[in-house]
Amino acid sequence: MQYTTIGRMLGLLLMLFSITMLPSIGVSFIYDDGQVLTFTHAFALTLGLGLLIWMPLSNQKKELRVRDGFLITVLFWLVLSLSGSVPLYLSDQPSLSFVDAYFESLSGLSTTGATVITGLDDLPKSILWYRQQLQWLGGMGLIVLAVAVLPMLGVGGMQLYRAEAPGPVKDSKLTPRITETAKALWYIYLGLTVLCASAYWAAGMDGFDAIAHSFSTIAIGGYSTHDASIGYFNSPIIELVAIFFMFVSGVNFALHFTAWRANTPKVYLRDPEFRFYASIMLGVCVVTIATLYISDSYNLFDAVIKGTFEVVSIATTTGYATADFSSWPFVLPFLLFVVAFVGGCAGSTGGGMKAIRILLIFKQGLREIKRLIHPNAIIPIKIGKKPVPDRVLEAVWGFFSVYLLMFVILLLLLLAAGLDQVTAWSAVGACINNLGPGLGAVATHYGDLPDFAKWVLCFAMLLGRLEIFTLLVLFTPAFWRS
Repeated sequence: MQYTTIGRMLGLLLMLFSITMLPSIGVSFIYDDGQVLTFTHAFALTLGLGLLIWMPLSNQKKELRVRDGFLITVLFWLVLSLSGSVPLYLSDQPSLSFVDAYFESLSGLSTTGATVITGLDDLPKSILWYRQQLQWLGGMGLIVLAVAVLPMLGVGGMQLYRAEAPGPVKDSKLTPRITETAKALWYIYLGLTVLCASAYWAAGMDGFDAIAHSFSTIAIGGYSTHDASIGYFNSPIIELVAIFFMFVSGVNFALHFTAWRANTPKVYLRDPEFRFYASIMLGVCVVTIATLYISDSYNLFDAVIKGTFEVVSIATTTGYATADFSSWPFVLPFLLFVVAFVGGCAGSTGGGMKAIRILLIFKQGLREIKRLIHPNAIIPIKIGKKPVPDRVLEAVWGFFSVYLLMFVILLLLLLAAGLDQVTAWSAVGACINNLGPGLGAVATHYGDLPDFAKWVLCFAMLLGRLEIFTLLVLFTPAFWRS
């Protein structure tokens, strides 16, 4: 294990992260909200810590190995979540305990969107900006950003990219050089953010809200500057803008890159995962709209707008709200929540198990049925026209099995903490899928949960963001053997 190189890189990444606090200082100056010193102190502490770690190790430039990549990825999220919590802890608006500040920071960076804060409408603008910015930075992954803008690190980037990138297939690159791949992803990410902010502004949001909500929309995070979330604006046009960009952000960013380079939207229609992802959205939207209309919950127009919005928001694991879906009739709350387990596509900013994994599990189930009829037949599983290697299928089933096991363990821990079954089940599901809002006592916020439950859910958020194995591999003795 290259501990000195890992320490050097961690110090550099902390210094990079400290720079992200400077915009909040500017926002505090503009709105004169009294938080300049809060963010200045947080900036100095993070920068100073990064320097203290980096300076003794500045000459250590050995190549990172695969195991080093896993360790630094986990350390990166843990340490940056801690650094990210500093302004929230130091500020008297909101007044948060250390547990709450860390929970809010990790929820932001992991794009979970589970909040412990109420009274958002009365918070300083700089604090609101900072929360939104945390989600935007965490959306594409700060490590991918670091690989893109810090090639002078002198260490291999592929190990970090593989550990950070979501999805079952992590070896594909858009460009020959890993740095160029990371840059390509961030250019698309930044471009979509600008388009989303412009659309929100044109639809009626003021400049601050438009930029703030574009951050959490493209990151599929779900944080808002208002307690009522997108429902605060009471605007069907704004909701339609949000629906479009949430759906787009749930698509594989590599597919966006390919479509842009090929200059044709047909690339999307040829992609099996996109078709599966879009089909799930369409099917659940139809069921939801029909149920809301038939049950007289809304008129037809509102059923279409609010039903589609909530389906896309929950299914992509964004977590925005324009209505209390937990009170919707019949099976709708459970149906929407279950769809979040599928989540977005691999390589997107969405959470969940990813559409490609569910598609592969479905195809393998069909293959097993066919084998009952034709025991000696060789039936390959294909995505498009390409057969899927058995190693990938094994990895998908392994992920699914461990995912369910961890879900049960975390659920039991929350039940032991005194939570009721609905709250415990939905809280674990919302956090491990990086969704945010749950059912029961966590339908609106997590502030009333006991501290032990919040730490359990922090672990769940990290599991979901790092896709289980990247975190769990650190708990195996074999990982630490030289």
